[in-house]
Amino acid sequence: MQKFIHKLKIVFTEKAIRNRIFFVLGALVVFRALATIPIPGVDQTVLDQFFNNNQFLGLLNVFSGGGLTNLSIIMLGVGPYITGSIIMQLMTVMSPKVKAMQSEDGEAGRAKFMQYGRMLTLPLAILQGFGFLTLLQSQGVITGLSSFEFMVNVLLIVAGSMLLMWIGELVTEYGIGNGVSIIIFAGIVAGLPQKISQLGFGLTATQAPLYIGFTLVALAVIYAVVLMTEAERSVPITYAKQSRGTQTYGGTTSYLPLRLNQAGVIPIIFALSILLFPQMVLNILSAFSISWVPGAITAVNGFMANQLYYAGAYFVLVFLFTFFYTAVTFDPDAIAKNLQRNGAFIAGIRPGAHTSEYLGNLITRLTFVGATFLGLIAIFPVGMQMLTGIASLAIGGTALLIVVNVVLDLIRRIDAQVSLREY
Repeated sequence: MQKFIHKLKIVFTEKAIRNRIFFVLGALVVFRALATIPIPGVDQTVLDQFFNNNQFLGLLNVFSGGGLTNLSIIMLGVGPYITGSIIMQLMTVMSPKVKAMQSEDGEAGRAKFMQYGRMLTLPLAILQGFGFLTLLQSQGVITGLSSFEFMVNVLLIVAGSMLLMWIGELVTEYGIGNGVSIIIFAGIVAGLPQKISQLGFGLTATQAPLYIGFTLVALAVIYAVVLMTEAERSVPITYAKQSRGTQTYGGTTSYLPLRLNQAGVIPIIFALSILLFPQMVLNILSAFSISWVPGAITAVNGFMANQLYYAGAYFVLVFLFTFFYTAVTFDPDAIAKNLQRNGAFIAGIRPGAHTSEYLGNLITRLTFVGATFLGLIAIFPVGMQMLTGIASLAIGGTALLIVVNVVLDLIRRIDAQVSLREY
């Protein structure tokens, strides 16, 4: 407790950390202000009915940071930016040149890689905005707009998405934590009071045991997510002794921490993006009166409505993206080279290729456990929905995972900033 109070004192007294926290808070205030500005022509009554009967919109609202509930100018949220990032990450697997740009060309290469992701965001935002507004117009949610006014709405939400991407990157650079994750987190938290009040007003005596049980299960899930996110495998590292003149250096022992879940919340966000992408594309194509599109929309909607198919696809995507993102961010060859360059080795393992192979096999086993757990936790709310019949639990479970992971990441980063000041 005393250590916690000491760190809390540093957070509020250290100017650099305090400024970063205030920057994040200021960015979130701007974000929430933008989320209250609706686009023209919205019939709020029809929107509420359409929103309550469509799980697709509930999932999409997670990415919009809550801006979809009133069709605000940031209704697309950071979805186009996330989709662009996914495409660029996939390109690292398919193109050695793109992979070299990200990993071998230093800071300039990474900046260029991120710039390509930003450039992809614009056309993706235009496509998503056009398709989504076309869907809403066909459902009577948006009415009384001319073609020119419709295109103005598209430009408004595209500009809002690009502005939100810029705010997220500013938070990453000048604040604390990942800006995109914090925006999604803020949107989820901002919607909690309304959801809690709705549950409170609709609660009856017969439903009380159900909600108490769900609360206990949610607390257990939070505990499990925290436990698995913080779990790590410590690989002992020994530094060889080196003699320089009359002094001897090295000979110390340290450890290399390998997290059970290296990817954090990213696989969940990626998986949801992929699940939403077919519906987005079909909504865009529906504006062009293509013969096979209505049948495809019916098939996709039927797939999403079937909870077993949806849960299976969700689990597989989370599992695969956990492996994929870990493979992109964790490079055993680079770690083995750095250890060898610094005169360090793993006991019983030869430096170089053998160390790289050992670390690769170890991270594969760890990621298998982490990916399985993350996939099971991701589909667990769907199982709760099947048992209870409450549709909001499936969306709430995804939101819960994102919130817990973002909070843990923020705590870890603030702790790193405090430790840096202490040293």
